[in-house]
Amino acid sequence: MPCKYLITGRSGQLAGAFIEKFESESADYLAPDEAECSITDQEKIDKIVSAYRPDVIINCAAYNLVDKAEQDQETAYRVNTKGPGILADAASKHGAFFVHYGSDYVFDGTKDSALYIESDTVNPLNVYGKSKLAGEDAVLSTGDRCLVLRLSWVFGTGRQNFINKLLEWSRQNEYLKITCDEFSVPTYTDMVVDVTLRALEQRLTGIYHLTNSGFCSRYEWARFIFDKKGIRKFIRPVTMDAFPLPAKRPKFSAMSSERISKLLKMQIPAWEEATEAFLNKEMVHV
Repeated sequence: MPCKYLITGRSGQLAGAFIEKFESESADYLAPDEAECSITDQEKIDKIVSAYRPDVIINCAAYNLVDKAEQDQETAYRVNTKGPGILADAASKHGAFFVHYGSDYVFDGTKDSALYIESDTVNPLNVYGKSKLAGEDAVLSTGDRCLVLRLSWVFGTGRQNFINKLLEWSRQNEYLKITCDEFSVPTYTDMVVDVTLRALEQRLTGIYHLTNSGFCSRYEWARFIFDKKGIRKFIRPVTMDAFPLPAKRPKFSAMSSERISKLLKMQIPAWEEATEAFLNKEMVHV
């Protein structure tokens, strides 16, 4: 049966990956500009949802400026908490299924024994993480026709990701300093799209972690990227203390995707494989 999708956050890298996928499959989707589909404007959202009548709403909109959120708390909560709540309410009201994306920053990084799993205690260290956690709660409180997927270190086609920033830094500096005590999981947008669509097919609901497999430090990821790109530039490993940023970050927020992987009976590629696939894809597009 054909499915109609409504995508929010059109200008972001995750929305872009969904659009690319849906275009390749001639799927029925609508991805309005943010001005037309501001997720914090209940009237606009109700109007679009009632007119288009989507079967699934996929929320790719988010306020991701982690440091700026410390001062601009009102905007962070409006976009990351109020907006998802408005979308989830509209989905429930019009009979659509709702997909939302959370963050590894809901954790404080103090777990020593293993990767974070869905049942672990949340304790965000910064405003961004707190606003994302409140957004999860707002979505899940609307009923059982919703899916929340927690992501980390997302990368894909676009400028707002570590890979693009790293390559830009390499062009501007003789050498780089990258943190070696900050660990999580690089997560490829194309994988997120594939798993999300499989989860929708299997009618999964609730909250799951979704990252590529394994984990690494920022320094290890940077070294891997430079190696694959053939960039011969010195990277000095430093601690997070070398960068006194406004927002406190967890040192270890790597999550396990084992639960969703088992339920969907699919192998999620390692972060190394995903990073290399992205770099090869971008080379083709250059």
